Amino acid sequence: HRWLSSPWVREFERGGCSPEEFAAGLVGEWGLTVDPTAFLAVFAAWPIGPLPGADELVAQTSASVTVGCLSNTNALHWEENFRHWPILHAFDHRFLSFELGLLKPDQDLFDRVAELLPAPRGRVLFLDDNLINVDGALEAGFAAAHVRGVDEARAALATAGVLDA
Repeated sequence: HRWLSSPWVREFERGGCSPEEFAAGLVGEWGLTVDPTAFLAVFAAWPIGPLPGADELVAQTSASVTVGCLSNTNALHWEENFRHWPILHAFDHRFLSFELGLLKPDQDLFDRVAELLPAPRGRVLFLDDNLINVDGALEAGFAAAHVRGVDEARAALATAGVLDA
């Protein structure tokens, strides 16, 4: 919750400031005892890759329905990490906060995604590991489930009738 409510995190993940501005702002906001340049070097390496089994789950799901991702992320993580992950190119729709200028759990993000998707909100199943984002999706009229990890995501897809149990 602290991360998602930080003005510097929100601005950076909406694409509104440079990595250097973000690092200096966050270090100051949180009173961190690390140099902003050192923080940024560590922060750039945070993404470690998809969870084991995620590639297979996306492939299995996309065999029967359209799949997409909605991610709060930033240009630094995109350029350094995510854009190189094959799983992200397996999605039919890819919504990235820094490209849209909006982020989860804000209603304006879910409204924008609903405008861009070819299906009504109630037919879109949103899965997320952060409950505040699930609540935002539900408030916006999406079907949604709180999941942690690939096994829980698979179970939620089975419960929704997307995959066989």
